[in-house]
Amino acid sequence: MTKSRYFAPTGGHPDQTQLLTDRAMFTESYAVIPKGTMRDIVTSFLPHWTGTRLWVLSRPLSGFAETFSQYIMEVQPGGGSEQPESDPEAEAVLFVVEGAVTLTIGDVAHVMEPGGYAFLPAGSKWTLHNRAGPVARFHWIRKAYEPAAGVPAPEAFVTNENDIAPTVMPDTEGRWATTRFVDPTDMRHDMHVTIVTFQPGGVIPFLETHVMEHGLYVLEGKAAYRLNQDWVEVEAGDYMWLRAFCPQACYAGGPGPFRYLLYKDVNRHMPLRLGNR
Repeated sequence: MTKSRYFAPTGGHPDQTQLLTDRAMFTESYAVIPKGTMRDIVTSFLPHWTGTRLWVLSRPLSGFAETFSQYIMEVQPGGGSEQPESDPEAEAVLFVVEGAVTLTIGDVAHVMEPGGYAFLPAGSKWTLHNRAGPVARFHWIRKAYEPAAGVPAPEAFVTNENDIAPTVMPDTEGRWATTRFVDPTDMRHDMHVTIVTFQPGGVIPFLETHVMEHGLYVLEGKAAYRLNQDWVEVEAGDYMWLRAFCPQACYAGGPGPFRYLLYKDVNRHMPLRLGNR
């Protein structure tokens, strides 16, 4: 089995001597959920899943995420689901960070190890189980698919980040690259989930301000991240939500690469009536 280089929470509970000071922040333009907050006491459970718990990182909520939800799923050996998705309009991306799962789409089974990535279009018939052990952990990002007239719906696929060459950003001398699982010009897709990698010293050299909402889970390394008017330190296991138009930039401090799993909504008209998305 491929050795994981991705951070995954394990839960647990701190003792009574731990200080309350932490980096958790929730503002109108961004949120930071540090890895230390992902304890046993904040896990959730889902119908039709056995041997499974999850941490909910974001969900549609007034003043918070608008377009998506993101979970970290933890599946014990023998656990899983024959009915994982209850919403027929929900598309999904799965990304495995620890252990292995068997994802079956229709009649085709795929064993996904760390780095494994699956796109599941709305209405897909799929199941997921941990048949190999030990404990498996993966991200599950869900979005209500927005059809576009005359554009066919995307198809399911399974791959692994190790099989995809990162795209180096122009004029960065290789310090900033993005692993893209979907062609950015493919209008069938209304969301992109990518992996962004900064080498030590790499930066986003300007304050990005754009319409795409973001969810960022730090897979590896550490950095100083600019969120709106604040600089925050983040490390492997931390999660950030960025509202549309929230200014952002980062500086990767090293000593190793800084990498994160990134969600953004793309390729659709802006709704002109609040609540229509």
